[in-house]
Amino acid sequence: MFHTEICDLLRIKYPIIQGGMAWVATAELAAATSNAGGLGVIGAGNAPAEAVRREIKKVRELTDKPFGVNVYFMSPHVEEVMEVIVEEKVPVITTGAGSPGKYIPRLKEAGVRVIPVVASVALAKRLEKAGVDAVIAEGMECGGHVGDVTTMALVPQVVDAVKIPVIAAGGIADARGFLAALALGAKGVQMGTRFLCSVECAVHENYKNAVLNASDRSTVVTGMSTGHPVRVLKNKLAREFELLEKRGATIEEFEALGTGRLKAAVEGDAEYGSLMAGQIAGLIGDIKPVKEIIEEIVEGAEKLLAEMASKWR
Repeated sequence: MFHTEICDLLRIKYPIIQGGMAWVATAELAAATSNAGGLGVIGAGNAPAEAVRREIKKVRELTDKPFGVNVYFMSPHVEEVMEVIVEEKVPVITTGAGSPGKYIPRLKEAGVRVIPVVASVALAKRLEKAGVDAVIAEGMECGGHVGDVTTMALVPQVVDAVKIPVIAAGGIADARGFLAALALGAKGVQMGTRFLCSVECAVHENYKNAVLNASDRSTVVTGMSTGHPVRVLKNKLAREFELLEKRGATIEEFEALGTGRLKAAVEGDAEYGSLMAGQIAGLIGDIKPVKEIIEEIVEGAEKLLAEMASKWR
């Protein structure tokens, strides 16, 4: 029932993409998502090119389905990572924190689908002209790096502005969010925080438990004054960031405090680790296999659609 253009474009069963979260989105999580019918994505983050290559090879040992790599343009290893992606003929890349424009011709030549994350209509239109295959319109409800427009407002405006498929992201974790995104005109969804709380996600239980214990007001956006706002769960590290901002600290002070904190969270430091998570964290109450998460969303959406048709006709 929910077969869309994205399914055809990416050769997947369901229009559900797993967010390419740095340090979180490993080969194991990506393979589990692809095997379950979605598109699994390795998070390259700031990892060196050869580390990314190892993850790509590991995914291919675990699945024969399409998968992707998320490229973070603020990484010092971008050029080398792009070379690896072309050499390995990765089926799909998603991108963030920059434009893939100059790489598109070579990626297309290698058969790579290019899908950037956008936080505005203007950027979506510019990247469509550059030749990307689709865009991920991500609202500020998401975890990690955020824009300033909500998913509900952003997605339909991007849908109306471009002809390529739009994937909705930010604040989506269940059948209701999935169905709402499709109603807004999206051809699929990307989810991060929901997949963080999966059996196959390798982050420490402390990180997962912090998400499970979250409420609707448990996240905060840090780094607004630096130009690089990031949504995280509230903890001691987030409070220290807030104090730095209040006293007008330098970029160097922010970098000194933040360096290595996401990895620390992944390894179990729930107080001084950067617990990136979306506002939807308060809706997540369990840890289950990726396959069950995807099936629950698709089956739940089918049931919801039938109930709505029966109730409102």
